[in-house]
Parts: sequence; C-alpha cells; structure tokens
Amino acid sequence: MAITRDLIIGGKHVPAASGKTTEDINPYTGEAFATVAAAGAEDMTMAVAAAAAALDDWVAMAPSARRKIFLKAADLLEERVEQGAELMAGEVGGVKPWSLFNTGLAANMLREAAAATTATRGDVLASDMPGAYSLSIRQPFGVVGAMSPWNAPFILGIRAIAVPLAVGNTAVLKPSEDAPLACGLYLADALLDAGLPPGVLNVVTNAPEDAADVVGAMITDERVRIVNFTGSTTVGRKIGVMAAENLKPAVLELGGKNSLVVLKDADLDYAVDAAVFGSFMNAGQICMSVDRVVVDQSLAEEFTGKFARRVSALPTGDPADPATVIGPAVNAKSAHRQYELIDDALRKGATAVAGGHKLDHSVVPATVLTGTTPEMRIFHEEIFGSATTVLPARDSEHAVELANDTKYGLTAGVISENIHEGLKVAQRLRTGIVHVNDQPVADEPMAPFGGIQNSGYGKFGGQAGIDSFTEQRWVTIQQYGHAQYPI
Repeated sequence: MAITRDLIIGGKHVPAASGKTTEDINPYTGEAFATVAAAGAEDMTMAVAAAAAALDDWVAMAPSARRKIFLKAADLLEERVEQGAELMAGEVGGVKPWSLFNTGLAANMLREAAAATTATRGDVLASDMPGAYSLSIRQPFGVVGAMSPWNAPFILGIRAIAVPLAVGNTAVLKPSEDAPLACGLYLADALLDAGLPPGVLNVVTNAPEDAADVVGAMITDERVRIVNFTGSTTVGRKIGVMAAENLKPAVLELGGKNSLVVLKDADLDYAVDAAVFGSFMNAGQICMSVDRVVVDQSLAEEFTGKFARRVSALPTGDPADPATVIGPAVNAKSAHRQYELIDDALRKGATAVAGGHKLDHSVVPATVLTGTTPEMRIFHEEIFGSATTVLPARDSEHAVELANDTKYGLTAGVISENIHEGLKVAQRLRTGIVHVNDQPVADEPMAPFGGIQNSGYGKFGGQAGIDSFTEQRWVTIQQYGHAQYPI
C-alpha cells in the first residue's frame, strides 16, 4: 500500500490548500510508492510565514539546547536505518550499501551541525574612533529557502538544512519531486521527533508541473533572505538569476564533469578499484561521479582491460536485493537520456568495452566507452548515470589538458604512487575539490564542499558552510566618553 504524506507547515501535517496530490513512482517497478501533497504558491507563502514566525524564539534558544536536538536527530536516523534503506530502494532505486552510507553521513552531518551551534566567529577590530569598541560579528540571515535533490537524499537533504538551522536560521525545504520523502519529509520527521520547535523547519512538496511557481514564491518572498540549491546546472542557473534579481545570496552546488587522472606511476589495481567505485557507486548518479578516466597511455590498454572486466561483473537489477550494485536510474526519463548519450557515442565511433546494451526497469548497465571524441555528446555533457569514458593521455601535461577540457569544475582525483607528481597535477586541475591518490567521490561534513565554473558557487560544510549561512555585521560600542561630531 502506497504511503500518503502531507506538507509540514508550522509543525503540523497539512494538505495542499488546493487539495491536490501527486504520485511518487518506484523507478524499478513503475508503481506508485507514495502519494504526497502537491503544493502551490500559496502553500509556500504559508510555510515561509511559519518560518518567519518561529525565527525570534529559535535565535533566542540557547546553543546547547539546539545542540541536543541535532544530536538526538542523528541518533534517530541511525536507529531507523532499515526503514531508510526500504525508503531509498522504493523511492529512488537506491541499493542498500548506498542507503547505509547516506544514513551514516547524514547522521554525522547532524552531529557536525550540533558543533556549529557554538562555532560562529567574530573579530575585534582596530578603530580610529576614540573610546569606541569595534566588532565584526556573524548572525543568521533569517529564513532560508532550501532545495534538496533526489540522488543522495539523506546526505543532501540534511546538508541543505542542518547547518543553516544550527546557526540560528529557520528554513523552508522544497525536496525533489523524485524523492519528496527521502530528501524532505523523512528527515523532517527525525528532527521534529528530536524536539525541533514548530515552524523552524517546514517542508513543501509539489508536483513537477508546479515546481516553477512554488520555487518562484519561495525566492521572491521578502522574508526569505538566502537560498541554497543542489542539482543540475540548468536549473541552478535559473535559481541564481532569480536570487540575484531579488538581491539574495545563493549557495549553488551544481553538475560536474569529473575526471580521475591515472598517472604512469600509479598502482594499476588500486586505480581500477578507484575507478569502479568513483564511476558506478549509486549507478553513477552522484554529482562527483567519474565521467572521464584519464589514463597515461603506457597503462591504458592494461587498465582498460581490467576495468572493463570488473565493471561487467557488477551485480545489476533490483535495488531491493542486498547484492545489487547497479540499480535503476531515478526514472525512465533519466534512463532514456543515458541511453541517448551512449548510443550517440557508439554511432560516432566509440566502443563499449563493458555494457552498452539495453535493460528493462529503467536500469542502465554499467558501461565503459573508449574512443570518445569531441563530436560526441558524452564527451562534453555530464553523464550522471551508469557510464564512464576512458581517455589515454600522452603524459601528465596532456592529462591535465584533457581533465580541464570542460566548463564544469566540481571535483577530481589523481592516482599516483609518486605523491609529489600527483600533487603537481592536482594543483593544476580547475576544480573546487581534488583528491590525491583517491577518486573524486568523497564528502566529509567538516570540509568545505563546492565547485567553480558551471559547477556553482558558495560552500557547504566546515567553517566555510557556517560563514555561508550567516551574514557579517559591524557593531561599535562607545564605551567611554561621547563621540565628537563636526556639526
């Protein structure tokens, strides 16, 4: 029986004002997994009002009291790990190892947010004003408008709200239409059960056809003072433009065309292991996934053979099977887009050394392509799915050139047993994140996370994330004497 859920506004579960609902489809079975309230602009306005009403009391709450809520919510997520696994399998086709990873990292993000309650920093400034004490402090913006994606739903849903809430903001969360439970309502349940006051976090779900109106109502509402979005560059660009038009900052974590660079002195077996994980964890549906394995030509033939054999053996199919590694794409449209990229490359001369064939249930087999060229769509477009490409490089200079041949700039990895050489290459890659002797898929809640170029701007995580969701204010105190005025 399908799950039925309403919006969460002011701590209450309420239907959309219009009474409209929308179905949340299981990508593997094609059947309805859940039915959720489909909000309109008026519901978003109500949610923002609830967040604004809760703001003063939330800011005034002692940081230690806020900390307890986040720590308890982290424990609740871990206690509900089996429920979370069932939810991710049914809603987005997530395999169990991926759901366990999501739960563990999301819980640790909440614990890091608990630490952030007392981590805002200020400065005492020099002053030329006699008798004045000059301070720079950080304070919450107010209401945060957050938009979370479906692909790593627990991780990215929590990331969108945890630190913003911890430092004293309230929030309205609009989860992806493809995962309204996993990256929205399910996470809010844990926080509310942990004691989060009503109105501090509100969740507004919607039908796909209403997304523009709902997001527009969020960003144009004067009470929303900052927005954050994780998702495609196409949508992120629109959100950035709308935020700028309304003079609001935005934190945007967008797409990637990420490279794993394998240098000539790499441990070949380790490089293969890194490439398999980096390319095909969550069927490649991670913003950090490897789209290009750039391999020194002296290793390319042996690497490609070993890589293709490993990839061809990955268990594929039903995400409810604990052994499955490659589950379905999030929906049939996504699977179709991936097949279009693969077929376009094959028609233009690429070779599939693994995968490339058609499967049912929105599943795309793990696919490795060689011989890709700039005339092929897959050479430039983000794959965001169960495929990757292998590109031979003449030397490290050529490897850097190939890896940087993209408008994206999220993350990268460099594999080399010569750490000095690996670091030299890493420093020349135009990305916001790079990992030496590791692949690109990595995330830690205490580290700054964000890209450059078409991969977005602003940072989540660590002190940079705290600074992203607080604004700087200058305060002076005339501590003795009176200020002197010329008129």
